[in-house]
Amino acid sequence: MALPSADLGDGTYRNPVLDADWSDPDLLRVGDDFYLTASSFGRAPGLPLLHSRDLVNWTLVGHALQRLEPAREFRSPRPDSGVWAPSLRHHDDRFWIFWGDPDHGIFQVNAPQIRGPWSRPQLVKEGKGLIDPCPLWDEESGEAYLVHAWAKSRSGVKNRLTGHRMRPDGTGLLDEGKVIVDADLIPGWFTLEGPKAYRHDGWFWIFAPAGGVGTGWQGAFRSRGFFGPYEERVVLEQGGTRVNGPHQGGWVRTAAGEDWFAHFQQRGPYGRVVHLQPMRWGTDGWPVLGDRGAPVAVHRKPDLPPQPPSAPATDDDFPGGRFGRQWQWTANPQDGWATQHSGDGLRLSCVRTADAHDLRRLPHVLTQRLPGTAATVQVDLRLDSEEPGARAGLVVLGDAFGWIGLQREPDGSVRLVHRFAEEVAAAPVARSGPCGGERDAARARPAPEGRARLWIEIGAGGRCRFSCDVGGGRQPSGQVFAARPWRWVGALLGLFALAPPGGGHAGAASFTRFRVTATP
Repeated sequence: MALPSADLGDGTYRNPVLDADWSDPDLLRVGDDFYLTASSFGRAPGLPLLHSRDLVNWTLVGHALQRLEPAREFRSPRPDSGVWAPSLRHHDDRFWIFWGDPDHGIFQVNAPQIRGPWSRPQLVKEGKGLIDPCPLWDEESGEAYLVHAWAKSRSGVKNRLTGHRMRPDGTGLLDEGKVIVDADLIPGWFTLEGPKAYRHDGWFWIFAPAGGVGTGWQGAFRSRGFFGPYEERVVLEQGGTRVNGPHQGGWVRTAAGEDWFAHFQQRGPYGRVVHLQPMRWGTDGWPVLGDRGAPVAVHRKPDLPPQPPSAPATDDDFPGGRFGRQWQWTANPQDGWATQHSGDGLRLSCVRTADAHDLRRLPHVLTQRLPGTAATVQVDLRLDSEEPGARAGLVVLGDAFGWIGLQREPDGSVRLVHRFAEEVAAAPVARSGPCGGERDAARARPAPEGRARLWIEIGAGGRCRFSCDVGGGRQPSGQVFAARPWRWVGALLGLFALAPPGGGHAGAASFTRFRVTATP
């Protein structure tokens, strides 16, 4: 395990329990197992599935969505679209995930086991701006409901929650919907979103955040009937802590009856990291989260059997040319981007593209999350393409990006190149018109064997230092590069191979021994 677990080994844990961009988490318990999913936006595969036995040590076990639909919309990167704020539930011996695509509507998939097979996406409600849906099957009445929020960027509406009656099989809705919480009527509340619906102690509960991802709070709403009226309370906010905007997540109860709440914190280039808060029900019947409504930094672990320390995988030897579950393409994949073979190492085809100057436009960048802790990233690269202009490398990808790698020159030689691109006022991906292209970050240097070992040292605030070894020892390259988030997504680590437009196969690049190691 290259990155540390949140488990401190003495019966306590530290927050965040998932120190990377697992945005908009939701979780549940089935038997002795806990499962968590998160937003994946326009990357594929989507809907990550994490497993834990103690709510602190997590592993990534798969994805519920292999390709985004409609497929034609996700042939190019769309980091602000796709899968927003999913809800994970277990009903009728099946796992269910509902999510909102802000441009198309509310979808769901379901499966008999967490590892699948998962159904193809079912459109539950069509429309623009429909986000953050959560189903509720009421075991007391047999009724099924759904609540969702609104994205103003698509619908012109926000700060309200809409409720529906739902078909018990989750395939559609039974009414036109009703606004059940209008936060414009609650003094001081704005940007209400991310609802999660529950039944508890004779009440309908909706846990929902407000106030924006960087500065907001977690609210709780309760009513005797699903359609209201609801009363509200703020149950988690920053207070005197360093945890800005603590909100949007889910409540889970252990088999022993302990209550816990997982939520995110927006951390700039690292995205939305996941915290775990103790939760109890007060004498007045309202939930109390954290330390009397403020986030905890270190706390006693849940009263569950001890587990070996674990964290989602980052390292990869790419056995047989296959890559691990932690990797996602920046859009729906196509056949031939990665080739399986008999040895170890990732073999990426040098895909021909007219967008070689801007990696933000490329669907064939293979990415994983930027670690939220100081770390060193290392990979070995060999450029096998003979195509002039072919290149491959290691990138920190966001609204700005920086990469280091190898390029084939017109004279047949290979050079080590290091380039970057600044943020642009209008995001360049999936849009027409000019955008900021890349520039040299350091002078090119010869790589006579067509090989290089590449490093990125990630420091505080996502500041990245690049270095390389092309045969003469490790050398620093360029200035410090400050990682930037990519719309709603934290910055990503990526591997890529490309070639200029033209005909025929342009060769490939091989990556071996990808490592992410925590640094003191």
